[in-house]
Amino acid sequence: MCRITPGGIAKQNVEIADCLVVVLNLFKSSLDVTKIFVTMITVMSELVKFTRALADSTRWRIVRLVMHEALCVCELADILQMPQSSVSSHVQVIRKAALLESEKCEKWTYFQVDHRYRKLIETLAKSFADEDDEVSKSDSARARERLAHRENSCCPGPKNLQVRRKSKTKLS
Repeated sequence: MCRITPGGIAKQNVEIADCLVVVLNLFKSSLDVTKIFVTMITVMSELVKFTRALADSTRWRIVRLVMHEALCVCELADILQMPQSSVSSHVQVIRKAALLESEKCEKWTYFQVDHRYRKLIETLAKSFADEDDEVSKSDSARARERLAHRENSCCPGPKNLQVRRKSKTKLS
């Protein structure tokens, strides 16, 4: 038998399917059950994509680098000291999770963290700052050096993506 408690469904020697029947009966009269399950599956799918995008140390470094500055894959590859193909693969995972906005400029595409996720990612970065502080500092230094030479490099820089850096915020 299933019973609904303030904390959810209490399972007592029943199958999950039996509990679902109880839940379905509760929602049957006022809500479209199909819509509920599709929404739940969609939300869970997006959550998995989001967490997967941040669950790799290289992808986390990329997200941190493009938090306040739009960068292309070749700039990221130089900063991370990795092959462009590897960086590109990581960027695609982050992009598919909808964490990045992009701008195509000639043959380069520049990526920056989507404004909807900035606060959340900044909070995560502050919460876990001690774990990757040295790597982050090193990445930031290489990013500043690489961007100082952007005008003379192969990458022209984005034209439309706004630089969202606060006046006192450093690349991190």
